Amino acid sequence: MIRGAARLLSTPVARLDRLTRPLTGRPSPLRGTHVVITGASSGIGEATAYAAAAAGAHVLLVARRADELERVAGRVRERGGLATTYPCDLTDGAAVDALVARLLTEHGHVDHLVNNAGRSIRRSLALSGDRFHDVERTMAINFLAPVRLTMGLLPSMRERGSGHVVNIVTWGVQLKAPKFSAYIASKTALDAWSRVAGRETWGDGVTFTSMRFGLVETAMTAPTEAYAGRGASPEQAAARVVRALEERPVLVSTLAGNLGEVLNLLAPRLTDVLFARADQMFPDSAAARPGEGEAAKVHRVPDEAGAT
Repeated sequence: MIRGAARLLSTPVARLDRLTRPLTGRPSPLRGTHVVITGASSGIGEATAYAAAAAGAHVLLVARRADELERVAGRVRERGGLATTYPCDLTDGAAVDALVARLLTEHGHVDHLVNNAGRSIRRSLALSGDRFHDVERTMAINFLAPVRLTMGLLPSMRERGSGHVVNIVTWGVQLKAPKFSAYIASKTALDAWSRVAGRETWGDGVTFTSMRFGLVETAMTAPTEAYAGRGASPEQAAARVVRALEERPVLVSTLAGNLGEVLNLLAPRLTDVLFARADQMFPDSAAARPGEGEAAKVHRVPDEAGAT
């Protein structure tokens, strides 16, 4: 009973600790921890690697591109941090299982997992009739991959009585924006899975955080012309991720996302009308339209997640 009450208070206590740390001189609770970050070769993942390492964590960097991972790890080490790289294609189930085995063998345990790697596709249904692979590929990296990696690490976390999983999702799970059917569906699945998993593992000391980011300017959002010059920077997003790692909230949302969720519940048809009009105002980008050569292909930023 006492342990349960302590866990209920853990987030506000951690928040108070963060606010008073400049006065008390206490280190970040991330100091000395092992933090796995997927999609660490660019964007939010790269920025999170620097921020978490600066807080004292040993960052375990996962991505497909070995050369880019080494570049990021090199910068972490230049700044006095600890970093180890693990090149891995997270859509390969056997590779994920091997990754889990390596992480636990080489480090004994993982304290935090940041599921950041992902794919974003902005394409209307009108242009998606012959592209069911968009759905399959998006679900593979945005849902199946993080779930498999998390399930691989959960037994060790539960046995130790401590662990934390941060899933980078999107405010789209609340807003249901047009042209993002495959992307938002995959992130909504991860968001829902996390809430269920968190309730099953709470008694074992393992917590989950869903980060419903708004627009973040990364290479993933670049093909959408309407997004140019908008959104938060990867560094701003990473600061929020590190705060979530320290405080372990259940959800990190935006005001716009929360208001949109309420409006969707109270006036669903009104929101349908509003989003339908917005859908007409912002057509498919060149990258999504057929006949644009290489730009017509699915835009996938290797190992990087940006919320849209």
